[in-house]
Amino acid sequence: MLEPSNNDQLPTIPGKRYFTIGEVSELCEVKPHVLRYWEQEFPTLSPVKRRGNRRYYQRQDVLLIRQIRSLLYDQGFTIGGARQRLDGDNVKEEATQTRQIVNQTISELEEVLEVLKG
Repeated sequence: MLEPSNNDQLPTIPGKRYFTIGEVSELCEVKPHVLRYWEQEFPTLSPVKRRGNRRYYQRQDVLLIRQIRSLLYDQGFTIGGARQRLDGDNVKEEATQTRQIVNQTISELEEVLEVLKG
């Protein structure tokens, strides 16, 4: 996820459900116009939009923004490289989840087979 050294430098995320763009800007030390630009460049970053097209970010969005910030500013990735890196991380997570589901299904089927044999 986020580099631990960089995480210590940023303010802690309060236990709120939704954050405004101004709050996220302060929490991630990124200007609001940069956040709006990143929304266009990173499809996984999509805050909830409510009245008057106002953006409301959730905790997972703030964590993603911090990860994007780390990739771009600290690790020197380009926008395209950061996008590929994030997509690669998502693919790994999905593969792990799929593997767990398959293993659980196999064990359940083995249990059913033992019941049928008995």
